Amino acid sequence: MHHFPILSVMIWLPFLGALAIILFTHKDHSANNAKIIALITSLIVCALCIPLWVHFNLHTSQMQFTESYRWIPSLHIKYALGIDGIALPLVVLTCFTTLIVILASWHMVNEKVGYYLAAFLIMQGMVIGVFCATDAILFYVFWEAMLIPMYLSIGIWGGKHKSYAAIKFFMFTFFGSALLLVGLIYCGIKTGTFEITAFYHLPMLMGTQVWFFIACLFAFGIKVPMWPLHTWLPDAHTEAPAGGSVVLAALMLKMGAYGFLRFLLPIAPDASQYFAPLMIALSLIAIVYVGFIALAQTDMKKLIAYSSVAHMGFVTLGIFMIYSIMKTGSLMDVRMSMEGAMMQMVTHAFGSGAMFVAFGLLYERLHTRKITDFGGIAKVMPWFAAFFMLFAMSNVGLPGTSGFVGEFLVLLACFKASFWITFIAATTLVIGAAYTLLMYKRVFFGPIVHENIANLKPMPKIDYLTFGLLSAAILFIGIYPQPLIQIFHASVDHLVQLATIHKV
Repeated sequence: MHHFPILSVMIWLPFLGALAIILFTHKDHSANNAKIIALITSLIVCALCIPLWVHFNLHTSQMQFTESYRWIPSLHIKYALGIDGIALPLVVLTCFTTLIVILASWHMVNEKVGYYLAAFLIMQGMVIGVFCATDAILFYVFWEAMLIPMYLSIGIWGGKHKSYAAIKFFMFTFFGSALLLVGLIYCGIKTGTFEITAFYHLPMLMGTQVWFFIACLFAFGIKVPMWPLHTWLPDAHTEAPAGGSVVLAALMLKMGAYGFLRFLLPIAPDASQYFAPLMIALSLIAIVYVGFIALAQTDMKKLIAYSSVAHMGFVTLGIFMIYSIMKTGSLMDVRMSMEGAMMQMVTHAFGSGAMFVAFGLLYERLHTRKITDFGGIAKVMPWFAAFFMLFAMSNVGLPGTSGFVGEFLVLLACFKASFWITFIAATTLVIGAAYTLLMYKRVFFGPIVHENIANLKPMPKIDYLTFGLLSAAILFIGIYPQPLIQIFHASVDHLVQLATIHKV
């Protein structure tokens, strides 16, 4: 098992699938062939997650399933892969999300279907690469390469202002990452290798750590996106096709938080501790202020996009609260805060991602995003309304759904350090419920305002499968999060140790 390059296969198989689609399905009537190739490819990659999960050793923080090949020997750059308890759930999430996007595109995409699916398969390979790379330069290559298919998916299949949104998205994320490259090269020169784990033991003066922190903050903070670096997200989300929105919400925002965990805390622990109050303040602004912005939205897709920013505030809050909790709470509470943040990274994908998929189905039939144009959908599509209700509840954080687990752990841990921070963060439960339920009530109940809505047909069979898979994930994690949490334990303990060592 250990000699089989399973991670490489998971990264490059989607590329081969995409290549097959582009080469063999260039005629118009072969859209079905493209869908079948894409579905088979993503099912194989999903199946490869099973041996990863089964053979994963829970009791070590070491990288597992490692591969290492010489790539650019003169610069000590390797093609090196491996996963630990932080990366594994995100890799599985990537495979699951891509499968959902491909199933959802069965009816939602009508033009250039083959290219659309190829773009998302390539994106899947790149994102898995980001989570598996253990060489800093390889990480950076995947990190940047993933922008291209995302840029194309917004720019080609997006809405009216797609080129504006695509360029804004590209500029923001590309410029943010330029600083990161400088930071990684600095660490590489100082240590003589680009292995990420070697950077953890690099002695750094406070001044250097601050510079490294700022470089990471822009690269990863834009991706999360933290307030006030979030302005690209509502535009990108609103204009992106349904699949693009799902990948943005479920995967790309997680890459920013993953960067904080993989680079920032272990490499610059003193700077992280010094800036923790600032990061907590920004997280609270994202949770409360952006929640109020969501409440004011008339555009349904923008509302879901802003709610994404608010929910990701919990991830950064959980990550940076560990320094405050250290002073008053036990190690157990510190671990809980970090695991809550990581749980929120995974579970946010289901609530937000599912709402974007469901909205895509509505948009494809009614071609409007205005909340006031909807109404009475529950009368004509009762099953769809029921599924959407579950997704909305997960987005609010109802106990028993996946959305509850991460936020609850973060709040519980924060309470050990500060009543007021917990109190402010907990207002999201009220604000989140307000904007989600108001939107749900207007869209699904009330009088039917449009004759188009009265003529809506029930949802196609394949969408029952898509929504069924999402609902199962939401309920399973909400009721029994233990299998996921135990994957985190060893890696989180190791990360907390690294993040709280003083290098200065």
